[in-house]
Amino acid sequence: MVDSMRVILADDEPLARQRLRRLLGDEDGVELVAECEDGPGTLEAVLRLAPELLFLDIQLPELDGFGVLAGIPPDRMPLVIFVTAYDQHALRAFEVRALDYLVKPFDAERLHGALVRARRELAASTSRADQSRLSDLVRHLATEQRELERTLLRSGDRFLQRVMLRTQGRVFFIRTADIDWIEAAGNYVRLHSGKEAHLLRVTMNALEHRLDPEHFLRIHRSTIVNIERVRELHPWPSGEYTVVLRDGNRLKLSRGFRERLAERMGSVL
Repeated sequence: MVDSMRVILADDEPLARQRLRRLLGDEDGVELVAECEDGPGTLEAVLRLAPELLFLDIQLPELDGFGVLAGIPPDRMPLVIFVTAYDQHALRAFEVRALDYLVKPFDAERLHGALVRARRELAASTSRADQSRLSDLVRHLATEQRELERTLLRSGDRFLQRVMLRTQGRVFFIRTADIDWIEAAGNYVRLHSGKEAHLLRVTMNALEHRLDPEHFLRIHRSTIVNIERVRELHPWPSGEYTVVLRDGNRLKLSRGFRERLAERMGSVL
């Protein structure tokens, strides 16, 4: 196996980077050459530093993890370990293509196993073929994403009344009126309805344009809320607000979206 690996970690959460840095510090033969907090910085660092291994969060600002990989030439693609807050069902498409994925929170033993696998792959003659397959997967996902968005936008109704979901071999529908809030998840969105959450493979912007603005409002770059579910607003000294839903969920309201929400709620923030 390879004795030493040059590693880049990319995550927009400082505490997540700190924890992963600490865990990597307990591993022999790991040289952390860069930490990145957004997509463009990650892409630049990979192209400049040529690491052997990249720990990549999918949901990065400005350019998500998929966009980062799409910008790396196949012959310069490092081994990739996805780091995500979402479970294996959301990422099973990557299971045979990426080297590994770590679902937060993961422990030292799980990380060590991923690093052992990385060393083996780097020592194997097939590692470059695996990286090429990862590049092929990224291109395939981008094509599939565009087609799904076109399908969504071709719907006959001006605004969506229901959304079709595919999961674990079945197809079902959820009414948009039953959606409490929506969060961005990389090139996906996660629909929250009651105690359930469903992944939809479409971008936040594409879905926002198909939701009735009388009922849904964007309150953050990564959050859309059903206005009917808003119970109250809590101000913070920083000038931002927390949106509290009827079910108790608390969502961040960004300053840039504050006036729109105040207008819709008939109040002044």
